[in-house]
Amino acid sequence: MSFLAPLALFSAAILGPIIVAIYLLKLRREDKVVSSTFLWQQVVRDVEANAPWQKLRRNLLLLLQLIILLFLVLGLARPFFPTQGTTGSNLILILDRSASMGATDETPNRLEVAKELAIKLIDQLPDEGRATLIVAGDPLEMPASATKDRLELRKAIQNVALHNGGGSDLTQPLALAAALAAREDQSEVAIISDGNVKLPTDLKMPATIRYFPIGKSGKNVAISASALRANATGQTLFVQATNYDTAVTTCRMDIYLDGTLFSAYNLTIEPGQEQSVVVEVPPTAKIAEARLSAKDVLPTDDRAWATSTLGEETKIQLAGPGNHFLETALALLPGVKVTTNTTTLDQTNSQFALTILDSVMPANLPNGNLLFIAPPQSTAFFSVTGTLDFPTIKPASSDEPLLHNLSLNEINILQAVRFVPGTWARVLVESDGAPLLVAGEREGRRIAVLAFALQESDLPLNVAFPLLLSNLVSFLAPGSGAEAAQLLPSQPLALQVDPAITEVRLTRPDGQKLSSQASLLQPKPTLQIQNGQFVYAETDSLGIYTVELVKNQEIIAQHRYAVNLFAPAESALKPQKQLSVAQTSGLRLAVPNERVGKQEFWRWLAMAAFAVLILEWLVYQRAGLTYLRQQWQVRRKKA
Repeated sequence: MSFLAPLALFSAAILGPIIVAIYLLKLRREDKVVSSTFLWQQVVRDVEANAPWQKLRRNLLLLLQLIILLFLVLGLARPFFPTQGTTGSNLILILDRSASMGATDETPNRLEVAKELAIKLIDQLPDEGRATLIVAGDPLEMPASATKDRLELRKAIQNVALHNGGGSDLTQPLALAAALAAREDQSEVAIISDGNVKLPTDLKMPATIRYFPIGKSGKNVAISASALRANATGQTLFVQATNYDTAVTTCRMDIYLDGTLFSAYNLTIEPGQEQSVVVEVPPTAKIAEARLSAKDVLPTDDRAWATSTLGEETKIQLAGPGNHFLETALALLPGVKVTTNTTTLDQTNSQFALTILDSVMPANLPNGNLLFIAPPQSTAFFSVTGTLDFPTIKPASSDEPLLHNLSLNEINILQAVRFVPGTWARVLVESDGAPLLVAGEREGRRIAVLAFALQESDLPLNVAFPLLLSNLVSFLAPGSGAEAAQLLPSQPLALQVDPAITEVRLTRPDGQKLSSQASLLQPKPTLQIQNGQFVYAETDSLGIYTVELVKNQEIIAQHRYAVNLFAPAESALKPQKQLSVAQTSGLRLAVPNERVGKQEFWRWLAMAAFAVLILEWLVYQRAGLTYLRQQWQVRRKKA
């Protein structure tokens, strides 16, 4: 234990003797009626005792007052214990709320322990200290900004909840923290996370970063893929489980069809390996669910869903000079119907989930989602600035869902369009000079741009081509087709809606029902249809989302969406001991959780002094209190 203001201890050396001296000098003469002079000796001793500087007799009030003085002096000296924490007066707290923080290797889970630690860091701030809370995830949230209000900070921390979508990308939170720290001296950044995060590589933090790792175990088995596809006789269910532990794991996988147990399998999975289950299911099955019975620490990824699209079809219109490679690949996709328009486009018909513009650009873009291939001119979504000759593909990120299970690094390209996408787009594949493939959303529309014509590359001859096209169609035409009903958490659910549709109904995994029309139970519509498209973005909960299209109170179509975690970065639970974040001070690693914090407890000493003060008052007033009690007992007997 140490003191922030040790000089305050000298006050005890001054005030203590004063209190004792007051008791030594205090007169204690009392009027006594005596029946014999034998008692005069006691009176004489009292008189002697009232003389200055005599031996001090035992006195409970004096003892209590000295204890009060001791507590007050210790409180003024501000004692503290070294603990995990920060030393700055301006704390920028980054709290990880991603799916991996739901692991139960901490009690009750990692996030709750992280929140408790965050509150401790807030309590360690000096009286004039300020704190900002940044919640990592998509979307980025900042529920408290540069505030001294401890109650507000505590409430903001306690309201943080697990978020399945968005992953653990700390690029934006750290960029925001850097901007805030640059404006304030004595700033420190605290990251509370399990360390399974994505960090920026081109950022230097103008403040010390302290890392507080959460988690103990990496034991986890997850369902990493699930699909239900039509075949010649019915449907085939594919489920894949991955062992993220460092030891061999044995578990059971139960398969449910429409809520009823269908089959079960015993799995033995080597560390870091996958094991798949492929089973034929009846054509009548609408929803397949896989459940793992594994003794791991993350239950979130132990369940996965897949929906049947048997009998449904994705309607796509294709415009261009004619492309045998593209037409053949689209024809091979299950549940896809392609309408080829070489000269004219249906710009208003909302039955087409996707329009592919192959090396052409109409005067007016059609409604719905769009795939541009080698666009010849600029649009409202991007600007064409020239061409690229022999562009070299840079290795693409393995975390991108649209590039899952495929590699484009060996593709050769003769020429590509140089274009600048808007802020809506995320770059999937790039070259040295410009992006080659982007995808994203703008105003409720899903858009993708491939910078080169298929004829200008050997992509159509590569095994990656059908996989890439399937992934793009699944992303651009959600709600119908073989893989289109598979969504990641927080990925918007989008569906083209015919103008004849009068109502859209949505049932969430928790059973909550929403509608685009007002009713007695729902005074205001909770769903919106804009520009012939229905978009619902609150898909963080895992499970099945059911959309019903209603025309004049009659359900004419029903679509089901399965939202699964399928996030290797979240299922790999082993906590990281260090984070690599560059700082202007020259440090390359975030400072680990050293005992640099100061846990003061002067408030407890002040409360103890107040409690002893009350006790001292009760002792001093004991005669009066005894009299009052006797009077109350007399009145009670009379009553």
